[in-house]
Amino acid sequence: MVVFSKDITVFNGKITPEPATLAGYGAIINALQLSIPIPDKLAIISKKHKRYSTENWLIFTPRHHPKETLFHHLVFALKYEGINLLFFKKLFEKISKEEITSIIQSEPTGQYSRKIWFLYEWLMQEQLDIPDLTIKNFIPLIDEDIQFGVSISVNSSRHRIKNNLPGTVDFCPLVFKTDKLKNYIEENLSQKKDTYLKAFHKDVLQRASAFLLLKDSKASFTIEGENPTTNRAVRWGKAIGQAGSKSLDKEELIRLQQIVIENSRFIEMGFRKEGGFVGEHERTTGEPIPEHISAKKEDIEKLIDGLIAAYKKLEEANFDPVLSASVIAFGFVFIHPYVDGNGRIHRYLIHHILSKMKFTHQGIIFPVSASILNHIDDYRKVLESYSHPLLDFIEWEKTKSNNVEVLNETIDFYRYFDATKQAEFLYDCVNDTIENVIPQEVTYLQKYDEMKNYLDDVFQMPDNTVALLIRFLEQNDGKLSKRAIEKEFSVLTEEEIKEIERNYKSVMT
Repeated sequence: MVVFSKDITVFNGKITPEPATLAGYGAIINALQLSIPIPDKLAIISKKHKRYSTENWLIFTPRHHPKETLFHHLVFALKYEGINLLFFKKLFEKISKEEITSIIQSEPTGQYSRKIWFLYEWLMQEQLDIPDLTIKNFIPLIDEDIQFGVSISVNSSRHRIKNNLPGTVDFCPLVFKTDKLKNYIEENLSQKKDTYLKAFHKDVLQRASAFLLLKDSKASFTIEGENPTTNRAVRWGKAIGQAGSKSLDKEELIRLQQIVIENSRFIEMGFRKEGGFVGEHERTTGEPIPEHISAKKEDIEKLIDGLIAAYKKLEEANFDPVLSASVIAFGFVFIHPYVDGNGRIHRYLIHHILSKMKFTHQGIIFPVSASILNHIDDYRKVLESYSHPLLDFIEWEKTKSNNVEVLNETIDFYRYFDATKQAEFLYDCVNDTIENVIPQEVTYLQKYDEMKNYLDDVFQMPDNTVALLIRFLEQNDGKLSKRAIEKEFSVLTEEEIKEIERNYKSVMT
């Protein structure tokens, strides 16, 4: 007999808030040695009669303790921990059809038995020898008190289940309903943005959009550790400006890579025809040191098809735009389908989805990459929170070219992941863009105009001279350098220079 419950004070490197017993997903993963990363939050049964949660733990009372069977721990997990598609796929591959059939038939009309039954046939694409249900009301598969499901569900008459999964069998990340995400959604950031922008003249917004477009483009390069020429940044900025205007399909993704990669002489374009990883090479041997291992080349087409189909489903269901952008854009970069260009296209997808799903408006640039750059350490952490736990479950060997070749089946890791941390991060960046990035640019332009009007009125300076003067003042903490005074602005008197510096300090700082 398999023992599921386990008394712990430490598990998977995390200390419990009190001595407790492992239950639900954690207990099953541990008992059956399923080869998947441990969920971010685990359920435990305390000896005390107090139910609460912490960052890493869901703490339940003794009365919640499930019976010592696989079925009862599964029921506990579904009831209190939500649905973990990766877990169920690996569980169904581990145990026999006969055992799962027996589990379902122990309570054939129970809501959790029906969920397990539906998940088996949906994930495995194989029907069990169980007759269709003809009674019972339809129940939603996703418990929307725990996770986000789509509003347009598809009824499965066989199981009497409403399939409200936010994706397809080929790509379906899930997001938990955390307090942070619920608060952001209730705040209606899109409306907040529109209300803020309405306070500004259309001309100011159009000029701000041009600056923000270039700012966002440069930020996206800087995130990748690149310092592009202005022409290259402008070119990518034009692509960002078109986000939301075209359909998202494989041809569009290929087109975007061609824009990103200007010189393709040394890069094979299109989907990878070899393994891939993100990381370093050992200095002396050249061996790969992966921080992230990309999807196998054989799985890319299927994963991208699944990602695009899932996006279309989210769009049709009017799923939250920021959550949609999170699962699709981060799903893309985790798959890493190209040899190069993945990062910038990943961030382009954020722009595309926010625009296509009407969170932002065509013509008004929403420079989320600039906010990501401002929070680059958090960005790396949220990427690593997915990539690093997977490294223990991907078997690979180095190739002759010091690349990686994955030896085991890994496709499910890229289509069934928990995207909660990515969604919280993106919502933080969206909020920061609304509260800080856009206002700072608009405020700067208003101050610039005020300074320009002063210089026009007093000195009749042409626009290019005004721009040069303000740039010099910005670069030198509000003071004109000795070189600028002697060369470009030698016609100004000492008193005029002091007056300009005083006005600059008053207006611009």
